[in-house]
Amino acid sequence: MAADAVTGFDADVAVVGLGAIGSSALWRLAARGLDVVGVEQHEPGHPWGGSHGRTRLFRVACLEHPGLTPIARRARDLWRELEAASGEPLLVQTGAVMIGQPGSRIIEGTLAAAAAHALPVERLDGAALAARAPAHARLDDGDVALWDPEAGVLRPEAAIVAAVDAARAAGARVRTGERVLAVEPDAEGVTIRLAGASLRVRRAVVTAGPWLPQLVPGLPITPHRVVMTWFDARDGHDASVDRLPVFIRSVPGTGGQHWIWGHGALPGDLAKVGPEFDGPFDADDPDAIDREVHAGETDGIRDLVAAALPDLEPEPAEAVTCIMAHTPDGQFVVGRTPASDRVVVAGGCSGHSFKHAAALGEAAAQLTVDEPPFADIGFLDPARFARP
Repeated sequence: MAADAVTGFDADVAVVGLGAIGSSALWRLAARGLDVVGVEQHEPGHPWGGSHGRTRLFRVACLEHPGLTPIARRARDLWRELEAASGEPLLVQTGAVMIGQPGSRIIEGTLAAAAAHALPVERLDGAALAARAPAHARLDDGDVALWDPEAGVLRPEAAIVAAVDAARAAGARVRTGERVLAVEPDAEGVTIRLAGASLRVRRAVVTAGPWLPQLVPGLPITPHRVVMTWFDARDGHDASVDRLPVFIRSVPGTGGQHWIWGHGALPGDLAKVGPEFDGPFDADDPDAIDREVHAGETDGIRDLVAAALPDLEPEPAEAVTCIMAHTPDGQFVVGRTPASDRVVVAGGCSGHSFKHAAALGEAAAQLTVDEPPFADIGFLDPARFARP
């Protein structure tokens, strides 16, 4: 790519990393008519970071923070827009059941989001739960069940490819198979260092997932390896998403209460169930992740599935590795860096960002072009970690 002879810039904006958030940031910047280039070390939809795994949960009654609800709603609009542009189904609405003890984070967080945004969340008794989600007909003593009708399942690889395709259609350039070594802002612009080359741009959006702290030092993001698991139905049982819609539930087990999350099988696929990760986390090098799933690694989720989901064969039918990137407070980072307002970062998935990714890309694009964000994202500002 040759720099413009007059301005000396190769593009208005570079987007570094085209995973969950970066692919959408590229699309939303290109849709605004900017000259934008995306750089990705692999191919869009690749399995080497944290944006793969066939499905991701989508929820509007976000128990993690009430401020996430308007972000989820904006994301849903953008996922539907990408569906229309690509002709690919990306978001399957199933509804979701949340099960836990009164006062638990599952229940109180969901109710807080519902109250703040007048969401149609309802409490289910045993009969209503059996009708909505038969695989969850059994409740532990004292458990409460809530129904979020707006929840569903996203297809992450297809969503990323659709966003990159939409960005290209809007004029974005995409460079794949190129690793970004450094992002260097100065008073006039930003230099993107590649192996043997560089790009000169006015501004940059860094959405490099677990590689983000390598490119923007000082962000308190901890990448770590996790194992994703899928399950088949027991013989004679039905584990379809109609019987087992999206769920988060507390399950008694060794050491106290545990969370599991997941959904039943979409047509032609398996049910997906995983544990909640509470930390603390030991940092893993995203370039040296052990991709083999070892004996014993899935014993914990096997026991929880056996205890809570009798329609599923508890031994996983499939298991693959993934890399999450957690922040200290479990919220994402989206905002300008303290070092330079020419660089916007978006990442720190903390295990629950994909549902919001299209809207987080939109917010990153808005910050890059000095538009006010569509919602209050102050609680995601990376500067919060520098405050006393």
